[in-house]
Amino acid sequence: MNGQAVGMEGIDFRYLLLDFYKKLGLSENEAMVILMVDQLIRQGNDFVSQSDLSFKMNLSERELDNLMAGLMQKDMISVESQKGRLRTSLSPVKEKLYGLFQQAIAEKRKTPIAARKAEAVGKVRDYFEKRLNRTLSPLEVDTISAWLDDGYSDEDIKGALESAIAYGRKTFKAVDSFLRTVRKRDDIEKEGYTGVNSRWNKDIEHTIEIARTKWVEDDD
Repeated sequence: MNGQAVGMEGIDFRYLLLDFYKKLGLSENEAMVILMVDQLIRQGNDFVSQSDLSFKMNLSERELDNLMAGLMQKDMISVESQKGRLRTSLSPVKEKLYGLFQQAIAEKRKTPIAARKAEAVGKVRDYFEKRLNRTLSPLEVDTISAWLDDGYSDEDIKGALESAIAYGRKTFKAVDSFLRTVRKRDDIEKEGYTGVNSRWNKDIEHTIEIARTKWVEDDD
């Protein structure tokens, strides 16, 4: 299975780093250094030194020097020479993360049930991306999967998204709210009571909001 097959061009490696850094044998400090190196590269810095990192982080230059040296020894970061200029590259760690992501996808597709689930998630994800006009983050795709696991149909989820859009609230928090409201109404109509807790799943909500605030540009 190659990167094209799983849509690697639409996956932000920073999400993968947070999910898989432990499997790569990285410490929290090493993962944070990689994230900061990526940030500085995005800001136009071709070469990132421990001195550059020290302006952004609380670690000393000596600690950062050791961390950078360790990451290079682990083949997570490389320094290349292009046209006589040094350039810091995160290609090694990105390739490793994408490899772990492909393995995880392959594992999920081993059983017929998992294949049907992946197909259902994919259809809803494609619908969301079309209506929101942006690529969903892995955390948001996981939330769609969780909704399906909770018994919501793909039509329920799509309908909740349309309701959220109609109210000018193009967020996963709003979609979740509409889903829970509909389930409460249906429970009351059928049984006269509801078992749905009116409080939101704070852990999922908080994680998604942090991730989207920092890394996902919503067109809204």
